[in-house]
Amino acid sequence: MKRVPVKFKRLKEDKDLLLPTYESEGSSGMDIRAHVKEPVLLRPGEIRLIPTGLAVSVPLGYEVQIRPRSGLALRHGIGLVNSPGTIDSDYRGEIGVIVINWGSEPFMIRKGDRVAQLVISKIYRADTLEVDELDETPRGDGGFGHTGIG
Repeated sequence: MKRVPVKFKRLKEDKDLLLPTYESEGSSGMDIRAHVKEPVLLRPGEIRLIPTGLAVSVPLGYEVQIRPRSGLALRHGIGLVNSPGTIDSDYRGEIGVIVINWGSEPFMIRKGDRVAQLVISKIYRADTLEVDELDETPRGDGGFGHTGIG
């Protein structure tokens, strides 16, 4: 498995602030934790920006995607509004996680809670070409459920 060096900076002097970690040998995402001063109560339907206290330096040619954690989604209805979020290689501000409570019960986020996962991905940039015609396919312009659900 190829490894890519990714630098993280603690933005606070808090030594309890953990860097993102892989929780198992086969994990593709690193868990990132909330860095909130006080617990945050997320009511059903509410959207909040949760700080992490970290900034990152992503190598040129890569991005970091912020993705939801499946356990939070299944057990509590907690997701990310802009999933996946993207951290570009030239961004140096604090990583924030835009969480939403799609569940039916309030959910408490505390300092150190694992709120999202970060996945590093290679980026390919497109060379845009304007053409008069596109190549044809059997699907054509069928979309938005054109194959049905059965």
